[in-house]
Amino acid sequence: MELAEKIVLINNIEIFRGLSKEEINVIAEEAKERIFDKGEMLFSENNPRKEIFLIAAGKVELFKSTAFGEEQRITFFSRYDFLGEGSLMEDSPHSTSARSTEKSTVLTIDKDLFRLSGSIAMVILSNITKVVSRRMRYANAKMLGATTQYESGKTRQEHDLLGDRDVPYEYYYGIQTLRALENFNISGITLNFYPDFINSLAIVKMAAAKANYELGLLPKDIADAIFQACQEILDNRFHSHFVVDMIQGGAGTSTNMNANEVIANRALEILGKERGEYEFCHPNNHVNLSQSTNDAYPTAIKIALIKANEKLVDVLQEFIKVLHKKAREFSGIIKMGRTQLQDAVPMTLGQTFLAFAVTMEEEVQQLNRTSALFLEVNMGGTAIGTGICADPKYSDKVIPYLRIITGMDIRLAKNLVEATQDTGDFITYSGALKRLATKLSKMSND
Repeated sequence: MELAEKIVLINNIEIFRGLSKEEINVIAEEAKERIFDKGEMLFSENNPRKEIFLIAAGKVELFKSTAFGEEQRITFFSRYDFLGEGSLMEDSPHSTSARSTEKSTVLTIDKDLFRLSGSIAMVILSNITKVVSRRMRYANAKMLGATTQYESGKTRQEHDLLGDRDVPYEYYYGIQTLRALENFNISGITLNFYPDFINSLAIVKMAAAKANYELGLLPKDIADAIFQACQEILDNRFHSHFVVDMIQGGAGTSTNMNANEVIANRALEILGKERGEYEFCHPNNHVNLSQSTNDAYPTAIKIALIKANEKLVDVLQEFIKVLHKKAREFSGIIKMGRTQLQDAVPMTLGQTFLAFAVTMEEEVQQLNRTSALFLEVNMGGTAIGTGICADPKYSDKVIPYLRIITGMDIRLAKNLVEATQDTGDFITYSGALKRLATKLSKMSND
């Protein structure tokens, strides 16, 4: 990374807010770029704390080992996030581990740099205290359903049909998400565990904003602000504000509103307004315009599943290559073939591995066939498929934008009432995954 790129990254990371340009430049000059491949550790539990990690690209998971040696995932970090801040506050070893889940670009800064400059250290430690407080409060909220302590004490008041609530000013989500945190404290597995799903929600909102603007339903400045906010989410920003539990009542309404509120509040900032000034950009009236949870939510899930399937297929293709390689390598090794759990007739070990490769190739074909069902969506059907509250031309406008943004051959369902209630696509794909798992289990047993 060039020095200018490092400066841009550092300026976007919360713990460096309040530093002068000169101080930012000092940090940027000392920061070292490192590339971590998928699966590579940034740091490990019980190892010494030596540096701070600033994520420029990619994704990192934070996890902890249990007493039984199992890994317990805590959260994910992505662009503009940081890890290892504990190195500035204490000399104890890491209490968690961090691993790159995809190829990641990271800047590392030796902790001794901050000890040399008292003024820089004071600002950063103050910011770290705020961030750690928020992270701890978020963890407590998942355990206790409590969301009443704020690091700055500053709040904004929001209103819904149940009344008024004070929302922490620092958060991009709003009152609907706040209520969901309290009502659906169930699994502890939140939306930000699934970045592809968050990105797919942003894609749906981007396409909707474009379609609504084209229909004259959304002013250009609001549409542009929504689009930019969604693009920033696709750049892995604001994922930490998607906090609703994955297990919830209401068929995904809380998830949809979490997305609407984060996008609306970021759009308000882009428009030069304050978070919560919904008269200028409203989560429902603007971000969710022409939509319902019952069409936006399943469409986002389908896009996310297509992306997840692509990743799964990529892994299986690599697995198939290895199986073919082993088939050639073992072609001269004789073994006993078995049937009915008994030795039967001779064969080569290579033939066994070739059969494994072929059966995995069949599974790839099956996964691709079934995931293609997700290309059919019900956008514009709104609540029950009748299109209530949506412009009659909306469906025909939004589908082309979904195709452009995703690069997928997304198409509108023939009957939106049927498509809104039908879960057959998910059942079929689940069956394909079960079939794959069964074959992998059989191969392992063999």
